[in-house]
Amino acid sequence: MTKEIASLQRTREMLEKHGFSFKKSLGQNFLIDGNILDKIVQTANISQRTGVIEIGPGFGALTEKLAQSADKVVAFEIDDRLIPILNETLTSYSNVTVIHSDILKINLSSIIEKHFQQNQEIMIVANLPYYVTTPIIMKLLEDQLPIRGIVCMVQKEVAERMSAEPNSKEYGSLSIAVQYFAQAETSFLVPNTVFIPKPNVESAVIKLMLHEEKPVHVIDESLLFTVIRAAFAQRRKTIANNLANNLSFPISKQELQTILSQVGIDPRRRGETLSLEEFASLSNAIRQHERK
Repeated sequence: MTKEIASLQRTREMLEKHGFSFKKSLGQNFLIDGNILDKIVQTANISQRTGVIEIGPGFGALTEKLAQSADKVVAFEIDDRLIPILNETLTSYSNVTVIHSDILKINLSSIIEKHFQQNQEIMIVANLPYYVTTPIIMKLLEDQLPIRGIVCMVQKEVAERMSAEPNSKEYGSLSIAVQYFAQAETSFLVPNTVFIPKPNVESAVIKLMLHEEKPVHVIDESLLFTVIRAAFAQRRKTIANNLANNLSFPISKQELQTILSQVGIDPRRRGETLSLEEFASLSNAIRQHERK
């Protein structure tokens, strides 16, 4: 019986056989612990009906576990050196398709349409390169894809920021943006000993389940995110000062003071104390003010 891909011995064999070297520029840290991989699959609640999109399969350790549980797996790998290796390691799994592409540059909606059944339950599962985690997560959420959720390995601090509540030091623009689209929950922590090579940071698996309906009504999503970013531009400054100095359109501090008062937000508060609901009310009030 072939050894599962997720083992140190098999990984070392593959490294030697193919003369593969890890590229720091691609943030390559491969998982070599089958128990952790099983936990990721369980966290994503994968069943024989589920379609899965995987990002960054590496040698295919997680891909193999997903293929054993899911209906179909479509894996995106940016490193062309890994494509022939994946074709070899995953050869016995007819329900896996490997695509050589950068997830940030493709039209994922058309891929879903092509490879999955209409209305099929789809999960995105990934061991993400830490240097590009936030752009990938935000693209997946903002593209309004027909998916149920995302389960991925990220840097522990990023997981904490995504699931943070107001009035905590981790809470910021990423927390609010993610929670606008999804219910965020840090599922479990992962030691660096289960990777090759070992990363210098702690890791965690985050679960983002998309809201069936957005938790707040927003007139202009783009403006909401503009307001959120401005509010956190300098954490020590008040919401009124941050908005006055950092919004990308002309609006006076006096106008902002009036708008903040209208929606019941003390202009002296800091951005980290405002909830998603308050940011929604504020951005809606700014949009209505602009239209006058």
